[in-house]
Amino acid sequence: MNAGLEDVVAAQTVLSDVDGNNGRLIVRGVSLDALVTTSSYEDVLGLLFAGFFPKPAAMQAALGAARVAVFSHVTAADPALIALPPVDGMRALLARLGDSDDLDAALQLVAAPAVFIPALLRLQSDKPAIAPDPSRPHAADTLAMLTGAAPTDQQAAALDRYLVTVADHGLNASTFAARVVASTRAGLTSSVLAALSALKGPLHGGAPGPVLDMLDAVGIPEQAPAWIAAELARGERLMGFGHRIYRVRDPRADALKSAVRMLAQSGAIDPARLALAEAIERSALAQLKAKKPDRPLETNVEFYTALLLEALGFPRQAFTGVFAMGRVGGWIAHAREQAETGRLIRPKSVYVGPQPQEAA
Repeated sequence: MNAGLEDVVAAQTVLSDVDGNNGRLIVRGVSLDALVTTSSYEDVLGLLFAGFFPKPAAMQAALGAARVAVFSHVTAADPALIALPPVDGMRALLARLGDSDDLDAALQLVAAPAVFIPALLRLQSDKPAIAPDPSRPHAADTLAMLTGAAPTDQQAAALDRYLVTVADHGLNASTFAARVVASTRAGLTSSVLAALSALKGPLHGGAPGPVLDMLDAVGIPEQAPAWIAAELARGERLMGFGHRIYRVRDPRADALKSAVRMLAQSGAIDPARLALAEAIERSALAQLKAKKPDRPLETNVEFYTALLLEALGFPRQAFTGVFAMGRVGGWIAHAREQAETGRLIRPKSVYVGPQPQEAA
C-alpha cells in the first residue's frame, strides 16, 4: 500500500484568482466589480485570450462572424437531437466543430452556445431557428436569436453582465476538466466538450433552476420564514446559498442583483417577483446564520442568476447552457494556458484495496 500522497502542487495561472475569505474575484488583474461596470463580454474575451491567440482587429466583428459560421451546423439538428435537453443537444452540435487550437476555432467555440441554445429552444417549440446578425454585440444577438425581436438596451446589458460575471472562476470542476484534456494536447473542442460535460452535473452548473422552484413553492413574501424553517427542519438544502470557496458573500451575487434591479426598473421583471426573492434571501440568511452559526452560508451566484435568466426569456432547463455561454471563454483560455505552459496532468492515487495473499 502506498504510504501517502506527494506534496500537493497548486496550479499556476495568470487568468483568475478566487479569494474566498475576502469575497473577491480577480480576472487578469481586474476585479469583478470593475469588470461588470466597464467591460463587455467581448472585452473580457480579449482580456482572457491575450497572449494565447493573436488579437483580432475588432473582437465584436470577429465573434459576430464566428456566430454566422457555426449557425450552419444547426441544420444537423434532427428530431432525435431536438428532443434532447438543451445542454445535451448543444453538446452534440459542438462536437461537429473542428478540434483546432487557433483563434478561429476559439471564437467558434465561444459563439456556439449562444447560437445553439436559442436555436434548439425555438426548434423544440416548432419555431424556425433565427440566423445571427454579425453586426450586433454578442449578448444582444443571443437574445434576438432567442425571441425573434431586438432586445431592449436593459435586456442586452443584463445578459452581457451575466456573461462577464461567469466568464472565469478559478479551477472549478469544469475548468479543471478542460485543463486535463488540454494537457494531453487534444484540441480546444475536446477540452470544451469535457468542460461542458462536467458543467451539466447538478452539483456544478445545475442549481439556478431549483432557485425558481423555491420561489414558486414559497409564493408570497409572508410565507418565506415558515417555508424556509420547514425546509431546514427536514435537513433540506436551500438552493442559491453557500459556496465551497467563499466564506463570505459571493461577489458575483451582488453583480447580478444590480442587473436584476435594473431589469425590474425597466419593467422586464415583475416587482412582486423581485420582492419575493428578496424576502426569501433575507429570511434564508437569518435562519441559516441562527441554525448553523459556525458555517458561513451566504448568497451565491445562482440565486440572482435564476431571476435574471427567467426575466430574459430562458426556460430553466436551458440555464446550464446559458452558463456555458459565459464560461466557455474561461475554459478556452485555461486550455490554452495548460497546453502552452503546463505538463500532462496525472494525479497520484493511493491504493486502499486488498494486497495479494502470500503463498503458504
